[in-house]
Amino acid sequence: MDKTEITENQANQPSAPSPRLAKSPRHPPQPSSPASLLDRIDSPEDVRKLGIPQLVQLAAEIRDRIVTVVSENGGHLAPSLGATELSLALHYAFETPRDKLVWDVGHQAYAHKLLTGRRDRFSTLRQYGGISGFLRRSESAYDVFGAGHAGTCISAAFGLACARDLAGEKYQVVGIVGDGAMTSGLAWEGMNNAGASAKDLILVLNDNRMSISPNVGALPRYFTDVISADLYNQLKTDIWNLTGYFKKLGGRRLRSILRELDQSIKALIVPGVVFEKLGFRYFGPIDGHDLSRLIRIFKHIKKLSGPKLVHVYTTKGKGCPFAEENASKYHGVSSFEKLTGATAPKAHVTYSEVFGKTLARLAQERPSVVAVTAAMTDGTGLAPFAQRFPERFYDVGIAEAHAVTFAAGLAVGGYKPVVAIYSTFLQRSYDQIVHDVALQQLPVVFALDRGGLVGDDGPTHHGAFDLSYLRHIPNMVVMAPKEEAELQSMLLFAVDHEDGPVAIRYPRGKGTGKALYSDIPPLELGKGEVLRQGKHVALVAVGAMVWPAMQAAEQLEAYGVSAQVINARFVKPLDGDLLLSLAKAKMKVATIEDNALEGGFGSAVQEFYEKAEVSVPIKRLGIPDRFVEHGPVPLLRQEIGLDPQGIARSVLAWINPRRARKSGIREA
Repeated sequence: MDKTEITENQANQPSAPSPRLAKSPRHPPQPSSPASLLDRIDSPEDVRKLGIPQLVQLAAEIRDRIVTVVSENGGHLAPSLGATELSLALHYAFETPRDKLVWDVGHQAYAHKLLTGRRDRFSTLRQYGGISGFLRRSESAYDVFGAGHAGTCISAAFGLACARDLAGEKYQVVGIVGDGAMTSGLAWEGMNNAGASAKDLILVLNDNRMSISPNVGALPRYFTDVISADLYNQLKTDIWNLTGYFKKLGGRRLRSILRELDQSIKALIVPGVVFEKLGFRYFGPIDGHDLSRLIRIFKHIKKLSGPKLVHVYTTKGKGCPFAEENASKYHGVSSFEKLTGATAPKAHVTYSEVFGKTLARLAQERPSVVAVTAAMTDGTGLAPFAQRFPERFYDVGIAEAHAVTFAAGLAVGGYKPVVAIYSTFLQRSYDQIVHDVALQQLPVVFALDRGGLVGDDGPTHHGAFDLSYLRHIPNMVVMAPKEEAELQSMLLFAVDHEDGPVAIRYPRGKGTGKALYSDIPPLELGKGEVLRQGKHVALVAVGAMVWPAMQAAEQLEAYGVSAQVINARFVKPLDGDLLLSLAKAKMKVATIEDNALEGGFGSAVQEFYEKAEVSVPIKRLGIPDRFVEHGPVPLLRQEIGLDPQGIARSVLAWINPRRARKSGIREA
């Protein structure tokens, strides 16, 4: 047994003392005490000085700290609780940051953050100016690759492994795939490429039953111990080399028998054979909460060459009873009562809930309506639809590109698919929207939840680009509601529209809270509405910016500026008659959107006037050409000048700079 190996007896008893786990005799494990271990952890180097009992205590302290902070700040609770022991074992077994950990879906990495020098700032998690809820290269040398969207880890880790070899360097690259990311096509593309390369790469599949169900039992456990052990692998290599010397005496046949025996052993371990066929040596499944065993397996396999996959199974929400019982609810959650998990009652329904309930209502009257989502049944508000119409509901997993082309097939078959995906995730299916839907003019409806700034999840999740990447696609209709009731009308319009695809984008959370329609009024294609009359400037706003524009108009009134407010409703097609009427009245036009200024709604209005050969002074307000940080939406809007005060300042400084200077107002 080598110096770092743990006996099988110790592996079965994670709480048993194991002084051999100390990194060096110069750093013996500290005696257990009631004092906090976590408060003494400034880097993974401190973790490597501990023994198993202390690691178990540290895991409990990490969970408590995560629950405490997330209960106050909100965040992704269940995924990170489930990956606590895994994070400890990885930093213990590998020499991070020299060895590189590449995380998928970064919200499983809160424990990783606590272990890598961010303990003192962890209370600022997802707060304005604080640390990110995801992985960010600019935040820490231990955050090797930014992770906000699922499925990126394998491709990124393989690229890093190739870069290592090109540079002639020596370090381990470990990709941690988790939380359903194996339903992503990108993950399998990366695995196919990496497995065929024979590069040294370790993948850890954190299976929390969101994707692949583990084959748990004594036999798989036993064979995993066997095939990961030094003795087994050395014996296998020696026999393989020995048979090469006996070509004339049946060496090839002996090698064939050896290969078949090895594969027969691994065929008993499902889904190991799948990964083996893709070129990865498979180890698992392993209890992802057994620290002793995890450390031993990692220390063994890092000595082996080629692509390897370690399959660990974990429990989402581990150690927090209410998160374990309802992992979906506590996957991503707002603030809650720490002891019970109770959340504050909502004042009124969210856009997501209005969408889900309205779609179910329309589907009752229209048998052709079907719903498609990409692992976001609850998040997009489709749970009521799924319960009422299970045969017309499809959750395709984290596979947005597939979702869109799948919907195109449904449309060809005579159905009306409504694809509900967060705005930031629909970016991943751009080519399918163009090639498979719009080019064929298929009547697919895209419901883009979380349009605009989403708040605490930050730049990986802001829906800042959808108006830009959708409006330039031929045959596409693009809309954005000013409030929840208007979303109902837009959804009615969309499911009844047969002349091509329709996209509706709406913000995260609640809107105005105004009463919903009992009888949903229809909308006319491409028609906006005038909400407030004015004579100096027209504030032409879209979606969530309509009501801030109304408030800005009231503020401008105090400075002698009469502002008209228009709810555009449609980004494509624009209300040409309404826009031309503004030109005829010789009004200045300010466009307001919570989308990137480049190529967005304001650009569409500008292009309209250019094409009409009409000269109109235009001021475009929107999200600037940079990634906006995380923080409360009102604060973020204030930062970029999209709150009512910021809109009023910009407009006044534009149309009456002298008055603005006298008032001490500067453009936002």
